[in-house]
Amino acid sequence: MTKYHLSLQLLILFQFSSIISAIRKDIGFEQIRSCRNTVQGRYLLSDDNGYVCDALSVDPTSRCCPINGLRFSCQGCNLVSQCCNSYEFCVSCCLHPSRTQEAQVLKVKIAKPSTAVSYTSVFDFCAGRCRHNSESVVHENAYRSDFHHCFSLPSNSSGANYTQLEARLGGINVVIGKQGESCDSVCKSNGQSCVLNKLLVLNQCDVMQKYMSCKGACLASIGTDQPAEVVADAPRHLNPGACLYTRTQSLLSCDGSLWHTRRLCPCA
Repeated sequence: MTKYHLSLQLLILFQFSSIISAIRKDIGFEQIRSCRNTVQGRYLLSDDNGYVCDALSVDPTSRCCPINGLRFSCQGCNLVSQCCNSYEFCVSCCLHPSRTQEAQVLKVKIAKPSTAVSYTSVFDFCAGRCRHNSESVVHENAYRSDFHHCFSLPSNSSGANYTQLEARLGGINVVIGKQGESCDSVCKSNGQSCVLNKLLVLNQCDVMQKYMSCKGACLASIGTDQPAEVVADAPRHLNPGACLYTRTQSLLSCDGSLWHTRRLCPCA
């Protein structure tokens, strides 16, 4: 081998070694973002990171809103009532860690005790709570105001002491009425009378779920027909299958009725 060929090989080897040594070792794979979002909005979406954006801005691959957009925004929300005039901003506002505590919402039960499950994430809770709020419905089919997307924790959702409750219902015949029937009528058909002060005992989610299916969850509402269950063929906005209780005790009545509900009645 000539000195020329040897020199050429050494030169090529040196250049190749330089190329290898010049390769960066600090390059990693870009982390792929992936989000869940509210999907249903025609114009706006909220993702599970709390960002709100218009539907055209959502990344088609990750389904995330741009991170330079509005985050944890409470635009159009009343922070006292925790209700908003927009579903997407309700979810975004609800996702703020200072407003919704994960430890609390993961304990909130969905459906009746025998089949109860808990929310699996804060996003699931916010997306579910903001979608429906029967407390803001005016009895039939209208909202009391534009602020009908609410994210407050459901009251009356904690476990009840069944022993004490059953003791308070001693001597009471708890009867589920027919569709549109008042408790006065329900009890009279059984040769009994409605016991008004026992409606307060029945006006609790845990108690209603012992007697009714409550497939559409248990919701606060306003009306003299509560406690009651919405019939399955009721209009969708009335939450078919849901159990309803009232937070206003003065509304509890034996003669109240609504065509779309079946009452839970204390008779004696």
